[in-house]
Amino acid sequence: MPEARRERWENAAEWPLTVTAVLFLVAYGWPIRDPDLAAPWPAVCRVVTWAAWAAFLLDYLARLALSDQRWRFVWQHPVDLAVVALPLLRPLRLLRLVALLGMLNRRASGSLRGRVVVYAVGAASLVLLVAALAVLDAERGRPGANIGNFGDALWWALTTVTTVGYGDHFPVTATGRFVAGGLMVAGIALLGVVTATFASWLIERVAQVEEASQAATRRDVETLAREVAALRAQLPRPPNGRQG
Repeated sequence: MPEARRERWENAAEWPLTVTAVLFLVAYGWPIRDPDLAAPWPAVCRVVTWAAWAAFLLDYLARLALSDQRWRFVWQHPVDLAVVALPLLRPLRLLRLVALLGMLNRRASGSLRGRVVVYAVGAASLVLLVAALAVLDAERGRPGANIGNFGDALWWALTTVTTVGYGDHFPVTATGRFVAGGLMVAGIALLGVVTATFASWLIERVAQVEEASQAATRRDVETLAREVAALRAQLPRPPNGRQG
């Protein structure tokens, strides 16, 4: 019964928390994109980010309270705990938008592979955006930093997540390097998803071609058998008592 109540809570809170995540993204990224933002918008953005964090904390505590085995819930949701416990990781909560993309895609795609592609593309886009904002916030204005604007940060995030790493832009602060480490892990994971999805598609295509070839062979054999039977029917029958 507690697990059922938790599932009902999660279903009811999904859309409100998704909207909250979008607001958090705007409030988190706007002052970073525009460091000269006029008052009172910086203060408004801070209030929105803390209000969003409070909403995520309330959601986590509610799900924990409604869980039948609470320690198991904590063990199975380490990222959720880190997001509400460590303010540095709050942008990770924006990955809820990937679930939103999956819900919107359920009617558009009936195959599991199609949903995996949407998850991968949505997760990659969000990870790129959040990592670019986080590293720009950590690096801009620091001694020796070479990431000074959003374009530099986005280019760095793109080359890092794809494991290319040109080296023209790189973080020099501890926070920036922490973001870089997480982005590298995400890039490897996303590359694995893309590779596995392509391999699955290729195997399915080969299986379809083989099945079509076998079906054609069976049709040819059946046609040949019918023709042989028709020819045998046209042959004159031997007289009774004599062997053909």
